[in-house]
Amino acid sequence: MPRLRPAAAIALLAGLGLGLTACGGSPSAAGTTSVPAGSAATTTTSAPAASSTTAASAATTGTSAPLTIGTIPAADRSPAGKPGHQPTVVVPAGKPPTRLEVADLIPGTGAVAKNGDLATVQYVLATYSSHKVVQSSWTSHPFQFTLGAGQVIPGWDAGVVGMKVGGRRELIIPPALGYKSQSPGPGIAANDTLVFVVDLLKLG
Repeated sequence: MPRLRPAAAIALLAGLGLGLTACGGSPSAAGTTSVPAGSAATTTTSAPAASSTTAASAATTGTSAPLTIGTIPAADRSPAGKPGHQPTVVVPAGKPPTRLEVADLIPGTGAVAKNGDLATVQYVLATYSSHKVVQSSWTSHPFQFTLGAGQVIPGWDAGVVGMKVGGRRELIIPPALGYKSQSPGPGIAANDTLVFVVDLLKLG
């Protein structure tokens, strides 16, 4: 399991339902960014969405039933932005979804991520409870994890599979696939719904 360097604000480790744990410094200090919150009315994009249904293993979901993944409606997506630049994350207005939803904001052209791959990513996290960005790897360095190994919250293990290197994907993760009733840090409430924008930099 890759170890986080001290500058990492959060590690997406899955133990005890806590996906993010602080490493050297408080999450609030490292997690505050200048990324604008944006407006849900301006988030439409023509980027193709990920598949609307994906089967996930019991190790990923904690159950024997397949995990159904929805597509983020076009009007609720964050702006695609530019590759290599920190994205703007928009928390959609209205009630959060109760299942995992994903959308490819920028389709990648490289290798496809699968379980067992060592993935290197950049990410930005906003939450429904705060309606603002609370964490960003762009303020420190990329994050590495082994996909499908339970090193990250279930919403990541399920939502990153199928991404292509060079791609940018948005994940809206319900509490059951995130931190559940735990609050791992400022800006992330108990039973919070999470909005991640993830850039897949490389595999292996």
